[in-house]
Amino acid sequence: MPNYIDKEVKFIIGKKMDACFAAFDKDGDGLLSIDEFEYICRALFRNDRGKIYGVDEKQLREIFDIFDINSDGFIDSKEFEMCWNRWIKICTRPRSAIIVVDVQNDFISGSLNIKNCSAQHDGLAVIEPINNILDTVPFDAFFHSLDWHPVDHVSFIDNLHMRELDESSPISRDNAKLYDTVIFKGKYQLEQRLWPRHCVQDSWGAELHKDLKIVDKAIKIYKGTNPEVDSYSAFWDNKKLAKTTLKSQLDDKNITDVYICGIAYDVCVGATAIDALTSGLRTILIDDCCRGVDLVDIEKTKERIVGCSGVIVNSCQVKAMVEGRDRRPELGYKLAMEIKKSLNNNNKKIID
Repeated sequence: MPNYIDKEVKFIIGKKMDACFAAFDKDGDGLLSIDEFEYICRALFRNDRGKIYGVDEKQLREIFDIFDINSDGFIDSKEFEMCWNRWIKICTRPRSAIIVVDVQNDFISGSLNIKNCSAQHDGLAVIEPINNILDTVPFDAFFHSLDWHPVDHVSFIDNLHMRELDESSPISRDNAKLYDTVIFKGKYQLEQRLWPRHCVQDSWGAELHKDLKIVDKAIKIYKGTNPEVDSYSAFWDNKKLAKTTLKSQLDDKNITDVYICGIAYDVCVGATAIDALTSGLRTILIDDCCRGVDLVDIEKTKERIVGCSGVIVNSCQVKAMVEGRDRRPELGYKLAMEIKKSLNNNNKKIID
């Protein structure tokens, strides 16, 4: 690694656009080549101990091409201005929110205690690490999601008699067991996993666990309130028919990065993370602050998140990331792809 990367990283962190451009324009021609842009990325993507994260060569080219607006093979000072304002500044100074998913009594010691599921995880184990990061990490916003089901909710196995199954359902009403998946007849054509009755509105089981820290400015997001449609994600119901207020509140606070944790890893946590990524947010799962239902499904959830440019970290790494001292290339790539999407949409509007 060239020594000048260590010296010139201060131009990135110090928010000095012109100085940054000049520092990495090594041949002084007023243009950044892809090789010079690579040095910016090597200065940008590193952890709080100075270790440089490598950027995949293909992804490096994709990012470079986004900011090479006139496609001449270089980034000039005007093009760099967009790169600086829409990409570098966010990578170095993100606005971060934590979404604590469904740390409720029923999932820890109540009717849907995840200890009784195949992974045999103890939901209580998430509380201490979550409390620690709530106490120590300077998030810009705090959210808690809660399953908040009416008594006649479609997901409860003891409500199975209330609705007709579709002919395509792989399991009949008489043969259906707890945790099986059936398909209900009707306009939703709903594929539904059957759960014990849980998190009924205003019940003890639906309350957040008493030992979980709730910061004063935390916002609660209630989901699963429609009796006919389940809702794993804190953003949308499972059929994408209705959304919660979560995305609009994140937008109001100019949040760029969301840190997601809670219960259950492979169900509501994973669904929330996927919807966050789909919504264009840089998404980080906090691994040791999650517990799940099925070990195989947990691994599938992790693979899916990583495959969508999400990041999975341990809680001890969160503070440096939120403070912009640990900057991951996966998140930089995700942001660049969102910028590309925005530019393409704007061009389409102009053409239309």
